[in-house]
Formats: sequence, C-alpha cells, structure tokens
Amino acid sequence: MRVAEVFRSIQGESTRAGEPCTFVRLAGCPLRCAWCDTRHAWEGGREVSAEEAVREVAATGAVPGVGHVCVTGGEPMADPDAPCLLAALAAAGHDVVLMTSGTFPLDAVPGGVRIVMDVKTPWVREAAPPADPRPGAPPPHLDPSALARMGPGDEVKLVVRSRVEFDWACAWAASAGLFGRVGAVLVGAAWGVAEPRDVADWILASGLPIRLNVQWHKVMWGEGTRR
Repeated sequence: MRVAEVFRSIQGESTRAGEPCTFVRLAGCPLRCAWCDTRHAWEGGREVSAEEAVREVAATGAVPGVGHVCVTGGEPMADPDAPCLLAALAAAGHDVVLMTSGTFPLDAVPGGVRIVMDVKTPWVREAAPPADPRPGAPPPHLDPSALARMGPGDEVKLVVRSRVEFDWACAWAASAGLFGRVGAVLVGAAWGVAEPRDVADWILASGLPIRLNVQWHKVMWGEGTRR
C-alpha cells in the first residue's frame, strides 16, 4: 500500500476528538474536493506492507488501549490493501478507526473497526456552493452499500460551506435514516470558508440531533498543521 505519513497526535475530529491517536494516512484520492486540506496525500506516498505499517505505528509510541489508530487519507479505501492494514492493526490490539468518504464498498472492513464516513455534498468539486438549494441531489461519490454498512458504532460527518449546504446535509441525513441508526451525525464548517459559530447556530435552529464538528488540531496548531 502507499503510505503518505504515519504520526502521533491528538484526534481533532469526530466524537473522539481530544484522544491521543496515531494516524496512518494512505496516499491517493479520486475525489479532488475543492476545499481539501490534505492535497499532499492525493498522489505519491511510499510502498509499505501492512506489517511494516504496524511497526511504524508502534514506533510512534502508540500503545494498545491508549487512544486509537486512525487510518485515513486521501481516500484509504481506494487502496485494495487497506483492509489488510485494518486487520493487522486490530490484530496488534489497537482500537482502529477508519475515516473514509464512502466512495468504495466497505464489505472488507473487519468487524470491530469503527467507521467515520465523511459524506460529500453535491457541490464538493465546485469552488462555491450554489445560491439555491437542491434538496433532492444525492451525495455524488457515495457507494450505497457503504452507507448500508454503517451501524450504531459508526459516525457520519459532513463538511459545509454555507447554509445551503447545511440544509442539504440535514435533509439528506434524514432521508437516509441516519438519526438513531448511526452513533453520531456530525457537521463541521469548511476551514477558512464558514464559521463554526454559524454552523452551531444552524444546528440549534434545526432541532436535529446533530453534533458540531470542530477541527481542533487546526485550532491548536494552525491551518497548515500536519500533526
């Protein structure tokens, strides 16, 4: 598999924000989101076996039972060896989280691996969202079988740049039956484009059980952090 980087930090997103976490970032992504903050992982990377990756995780100081290991990207499931990596990390005793867009099927993800699915809005490749909502538009890159794989231990995350995208996110999450089916539905502001306080106001006004997602690693270490 192609690995972009392996590093130890604090988880900045999801309901596990604040936990010690070792990140294994795989290289390669077909989505090309307009607001992507990990463009350095779109290409490149170095060839690493699953066993080597487990050793690199241990070298960061990760200890099973302390925090978790997050396999992310890029889009990790674009790499056919990602399920082997997930299984190897779990076999080493780590609490494993997969962050994925849901673009690829998740049938090969080992049981016990928690999934955080970052679902994209219909305008993810556009420089800006439209002025008027398109509530019926589906997520452009979501594999239906990947969404069906999600359960109570998993989470769905959406990034929005405007009220239009937020309203779409609420309507789509409700139509997909996510509330009560997955462990959490999180919505966050695209960094530098929307303000978290605005998203917080929208969440409160919606009356829906949505959790605000703030990228705490950027709050602590700045926009360009690789930690």
